[in-house]
Amino acid sequence: MATDWLGSIVSINCGESLGVYQGRVSAVDQVSQTISLTRPFHNGVKCLVPEVTFRAGDITELKILEIPGPGDSRQCGDLQQTETGISGVGCQVGPSQNGTGKVLKKPMSSSAPQNIPRRTDMKNQDMIISPQQQCSKSYMDRHVETLPQSKGFRRRHNSWSSSSRHPNQVTPKKSGLKNGQMKSKDDECFGDDIDEIPDTDFDFEGNLALFDKAAVFEEIETYERRSGTRSRGTPNEKPARYRHDENILESEPIVYRRIVVPQNANKEFCTDSGLVVPSVSYELHKKLLSVAEKHGLTLERRLEMMGVCASQMALSLLGGPNRLNPKNVHQRPTVALLCGPHVKGAQGISCGRHLSNHDVHVILFLPNFVKMLESITNELNLFSKTQGQQVSSVKDLPDTPVDLVINCLDCHENAFLRDQPWYKAVVDWANQNRAPVLSIDPPMNEMEQGIDAKWSLALGLPLPLGERAGRVYLCDIGIPQKVFQEVGINYHSPFGCKFVIPLHST
Repeated sequence: MATDWLGSIVSINCGESLGVYQGRVSAVDQVSQTISLTRPFHNGVKCLVPEVTFRAGDITELKILEIPGPGDSRQCGDLQQTETGISGVGCQVGPSQNGTGKVLKKPMSSSAPQNIPRRTDMKNQDMIISPQQQCSKSYMDRHVETLPQSKGFRRRHNSWSSSSRHPNQVTPKKSGLKNGQMKSKDDECFGDDIDEIPDTDFDFEGNLALFDKAAVFEEIETYERRSGTRSRGTPNEKPARYRHDENILESEPIVYRRIVVPQNANKEFCTDSGLVVPSVSYELHKKLLSVAEKHGLTLERRLEMMGVCASQMALSLLGGPNRLNPKNVHQRPTVALLCGPHVKGAQGISCGRHLSNHDVHVILFLPNFVKMLESITNELNLFSKTQGQQVSSVKDLPDTPVDLVINCLDCHENAFLRDQPWYKAVVDWANQNRAPVLSIDPPMNEMEQGIDAKWSLALGLPLPLGERAGRVYLCDIGIPQKVFQEVGINYHSPFGCKFVIPLHST
């Protein structure tokens, strides 16, 4: 009969949308096919309403957790006693295909909370029902037939077996213990009453304030000092940390002045690593190049080396790999190269040839002369084989700003060129173009420079350049060390792994 289910503790799974409910059966209506639970729990949390009613169509799975005996007085008792007395044994009921009721003993679902009897309440252990005693198949089949037969109840085909007991179920053992009572391991671990847990939060900050860290470290240090063990260090000691470019091995002291010139330098520079690079006079610089040419470093080799270094620096100023790549063919940079009819002009032409080979749009300005130097003629023949453009009039220079202007107009010796009309016209164009200027091997006298440079590139050793030269860079043109020694310069290369390095004024 339906009244036989009253007082049973069941677990009802209503699917993912409604969740799992647990409680004691208070009413079963066969006509409306509903079942009511008193003092229910929803997903392990006590509900605010005293009673919940479920329709058969909403029930996905129903588990019988406990069937009360004929004289069980807990049916109307406190639910807290009932909740803590819920056994792990589940009698699962559901409709089968042929409509006959079947009983399956299965542990509780992981979604339903497992309640452990109180440690102090030994009566709860006596009330736990074993399958052989009150959950037999014949007894359950007789009561299952009274449940509403609808699609909401799902039966399963299985049978009880003694080996399928829930691990939380306690069965009296035949031992010397009185009445066969023995606490299970789960009860010893989880048997404390949940109501005895304090509601107040633990004061971590206050508890941490009771720990005297300085006194503990002092005690540890004193013990290690007495025992002779190696100290682990105190909180105030910080281990030494090194950067990826620092050497952790001990070495000789660094000598930052490794270049000594025979005469006192008018101006000194230093590299990024702190090495001192003194400047030299124009006479000593000219002598150095002459001795190097005598030993085989010819003008052609020097022009080629200078062209490579200057073009490499110009490519970096134009944006490097961020600007010059196959995806940016629409942003091809434009460079205006201003050259005079001298060796410095030949250096600029060599730089323009390398820039044009790297897909830079180069516009070379060189005035027309009846007779040119042999070095200029050779460089022009090579430049004409590139995609670069050569002009001889200021009117052919771009009207819009270019990406970079390379200045090779000025010379150390031929000062009369500055009075030529073409020179003044080119200087005016460069000053009005508003493009950054890179000057290659500029003269020492600031009055001789018609164009203010943002960067200047010196050869081998720098000259005492002024403020109008901008930021000074130094390039290695391949002069051997013994050539420096022959002109009286104690030289040690400051370039390291690079061919072009920046210099800073000291």
